[in-house]
Amino acid sequence: MHIPDGYLSPETCAVAVAVAVPAVAAASATVARQVRGRAIPRLAMLSAFSFLLMMFNLPVPGGTTAHAVGAVLIAVVAGLPAAVVATSVALLFQALVFGDGGVLAYGANVVNMALIMPLVGLAVFRLLAGRTGSLPRRAFAAAAGGYAGITAAGLAVGVELGIQPALFHDAAGVALYNPYPLAVTVPAMLFAHLVIAGPAEAIVTAAGYTFLSRTGQLDGSPDAPRPSGLRANPGLVSLGVLAVMLLMTPLGLIAQGTAFGEWGGNELAAQLGFLPAGFASWSEWFTGTLLPDYGFPGATDPLVGYWVSALLGSLIVAGFTFLVFWLAGRVRGRPAVPVE
Repeated sequence: MHIPDGYLSPETCAVAVAVAVPAVAAASATVARQVRGRAIPRLAMLSAFSFLLMMFNLPVPGGTTAHAVGAVLIAVVAGLPAAVVATSVALLFQALVFGDGGVLAYGANVVNMALIMPLVGLAVFRLLAGRTGSLPRRAFAAAAGGYAGITAAGLAVGVELGIQPALFHDAAGVALYNPYPLAVTVPAMLFAHLVIAGPAEAIVTAAGYTFLSRTGQLDGSPDAPRPSGLRANPGLVSLGVLAVMLLMTPLGLIAQGTAFGEWGGNELAAQLGFLPAGFASWSEWFTGTLLPDYGFPGATDPLVGYWVSALLGSLIVAGFTFLVFWLAGRVRGRPAVPVE
């Protein structure tokens, strides 16, 4: 679902940025006004959670892969603004540090995974959960929200990719960027997310919601029921979950193959017999990626490189999120209130 550079025209990317920037700015301003004290580390951990979750690739029939995102779970437990911010930060450093998703296409990836996905997922959750629903009902609503949210995001990716050959081509009608039309991109993206990524997102969202509810971690959420079960220290619970995810990240290498619409230049040229001119111009314009493809210089074992990248990435994402909102809180100097 991470669209690389070269698949979308600069014009499409500009439109996506025009949508993403005001939305992320508004969400950040809301979070900066409302998140204080112990809520800041929680937001940092949610960003790291989204980053790590996206490293668990799942095999899709046909030789491609897909992954869950976690944006709907964040929206349900911490509010929509927090989900927008946490997911956007994870996507930013995935693009800049690891080359996962394009820098030029960053706005489109934010629109799909940090805006459309949590917005749709949270709406479905609220529709199905009710105001006083039981925990099983709300867990089901969380699963449905996760499934609907990631499927909507996948559909958006399919549409964005599929309109490229119709809108941007040379005089001979040859596509300049993504070469596959809507008749190919939409079914491909819907299949991967309806069959693979959607169920995975549903399981993650329902399981996460149930666990956080039973351990009393949802008090600050606008959609939180009264906690049931044993209370646990919120910080320790979050750190424990992240530690387990971190240890398990090498499992993301089991699924081989490149996700649909994320092929590199050599792979795309092998499929088509040529490389679209616009793709060739923009696909590698950003050369500042430090650890491309989650590899680590000097690591002879790809599992070690992947794990080290997961560790560094989660620390960078969490640290950046914490620092930005801690500084915002210091500047504003207002007391903490929960995110709505």
